Formats: sequence, C-alpha cells, structure tokens
Amino acid sequence: MRLVINVPQMDVFSDEQLYAFCKANPKLRIERNEKGQIIIMPPSGIETSFRNGDLLTEINLWNRKTRLGRVSDSNGGYTLPDSSMRAPDVAWISNEQLALLSLSDLKKFAHVCPDFIVELMSESDELADLKEKMVKWIENGVRLGWLIDPRKKRTYIYRAGSGIDYEVVSFGEKLFGGEVLPGLELKLSDIF
Repeated sequence: MRLVINVPQMDVFSDEQLYAFCKANPKLRIERNEKGQIIIMPPSGIETSFRNGDLLTEINLWNRKTRLGRVSDSNGGYTLPDSSMRAPDVAWISNEQLALLSLSDLKKFAHVCPDFIVELMSESDELADLKEKMVKWIENGVRLGWLIDPRKKRTYIYRAGSGIDYEVVSFGEKLFGGEVLPGLELKLSDIF
C-alpha cells in the first residue's frame, strides 16, 4: 500500500526541496503528484524486480542497436509539466529531447517528459491507480506508454492523443514500439 504525505508547513516542496528530501531518504521510493503531495511506495517483491529487470534489458538492447536515445530505470525521476515528479519502472527519452536539457538538469529530476514509459504493476499496486497515472503520463507528453498487469497477463497500451483510451493486448501478443521506438517488438510471454 502506498502512503500519501501532506506537508502542512508549506504548500508544496520546491523542486530543490523535493530533491533534498529524496536524497536524505535514499531507501524510500518517492514521487510527487500534481497536487504537491508526496507519495511513498513500498519496495516491490522480488518477482516484480525480476520482471522489471527483464523489461529494462529488452529496451536497453533495442536502444543499444538504434542509439536513438537513453533508457532509465525506476530510480530516474522526471519533473513533468504539471509539476509532478514521477519515476516510471522503465523510461526512454529521445536524443532530441536530451539535447534540450542542461547538464545540471540531468543531475537531478530532469524537467522533461520521457517519450516512452512502462509501469509494471507490483503486488501492492491497484490497477485503477495505475490507469489514472497512465493518463497523467500521456497528458504530460508521453508518446507511448505500457501498463503491464502480470496478474491478468495483459498490457494496456496508451498513446499520445488517445486521452483515457487504451488498447489491451495479452502477453502472447507482440507489443510494438511504433513510431516512438521504431523496430521494437516484444512478446511478454517470451520473457516473463
């Protein structure tokens, strides 16, 4: 179960204060929503960690071949246009977007929205919460997002311009990177 913390002495943490708070609490998985609330999430189970590692490897292998951008893991925080700071399980950001960032911004929670993200449902996650989070990702600029539900063996695919609409595919079907991750094809039943 995730914990939402409201900080009453101030409206919200500034970006610098949030970074300092996260740095002072390195063992916590922390995000900030668009309302400024701090969200502390429990660590995932080892099975989820294995799956996340497999997903990260697949996206990294594709990226190593194409060299079209960079891949981050669940420790990489992104400060989004709505002021939230989120850390997806896997993210990919294009070279074009990276070129717009200063070196100092890359050292903290960069003020940029990744082009592609993966949210992998863990044992403590609720599907409704993650679906809401996926909509927020798309509203902030993600072009392609996969919400993976290992319990039901299905993936919810969100695309820019789709709003709250998504496509559902089973683990036996191929996932495609489309125009965002050209040439990427992945069948989750092969890796999970």
